[in-house]
Amino acid sequence: MRKPLGELSDIEAVDTLVDVAGLELIDVGCGSGATARLLAERGATVVGLEPDPVQAAQNSKAEPTPSVTLVEGHGEALPQEDDSVDGVFFFRSLHHVPAANMDDALREAERVVRPGGFVFVVEPGMEGTHFEMMRPFHDEGPVRTLAQEALARTASEIFATHEQYECLQYGRYESFDALVARFSSMSFNDIDPASIDVPEVRASFDSAQTDSGYVFDQPILIDLYRVA
Repeated sequence: MRKPLGELSDIEAVDTLVDVAGLELIDVGCGSGATARLLAERGATVVGLEPDPVQAAQNSKAEPTPSVTLVEGHGEALPQEDDSVDGVFFFRSLHHVPAANMDDALREAERVVRPGGFVFVVEPGMEGTHFEMMRPFHDEGPVRTLAQEALARTASEIFATHEQYECLQYGRYESFDALVARFSSMSFNDIDPASIDVPEVRASFDSAQTDSGYVFDQPILIDLYRVA
């Protein structure tokens, strides 16, 4: 049974569950490094690994941030040595690991974390209006299911303890054009804008209109593992 945490952003969930001050961390699938920088603001030293070569190249040109190193790399082949960091984060990135390598990514995380450290996995759930709105043009149900199966299959073998939580987040868009721009600009997903601008998606999108824009709910699943 997952413990509900209410409405929390990713970094608020981290603040609620772990103290990262003074820790050495890895952010697997770090994207632009935004969350890695937030972890550094809390006193951590962070290596962000980004498997997408386009995003990794952009990261290499970004203004350096103290205590943050952004490099190209893959969760299933971490460059760190055994027992060399205090924690590993997967912020919505485990389901982007190739299916055949998801278990390896979890084992790699366990390998590099020191005894007493943690592995923190954040995955979007397969419920909520945001998930349903996305399905016609970007159905992540299969890969999200594979990620959950990898956690269930591998975690009990390699981690000492397991805590499960759930929080709620919201996707907010000013307009339908903003939705199209967001999903068609992702370098790690090849999404044709024409596949988004279809009647089914427009109807789902329009049904979420509020006084403050278009708002969709998304449950977020958090699995926190400790290393013996």
